[in-house]
Amino acid sequence: MASLTLKNLPDDLLSALRVAAESDRRSLTKEIIHLLDSALRGRAERPARPSADVEAQLSAWRKLAGKWESDVDRATEAEGLMERRTSGREVEF
Repeated sequence: MASLTLKNLPDDLLSALRVAAESDRRSLTKEIIHLLDSALRGRAERPARPSADVEAQLSAWRKLAGKWESDVDRATEAEGLMERRTSGREVEF
């Protein structure tokens, strides 16, 4: 079997893997193999195109798009938006 070395693994992820391995009574290596296998199997089972539910939801959102009206006038709405804006992050040149 092949071997794999993981570099730069975040400490919190390693801790979570150790906890999962212990609770599932597996070695760390076996737990990682199990999780990778589960993730890849789940990925292969996903449909290639959106399901009918997703298509129906998209259709409903498209029908609603542009139809919302505020309870307040545009000037008040714009003023409220501007008040809630943050100054953004500082950028150094």
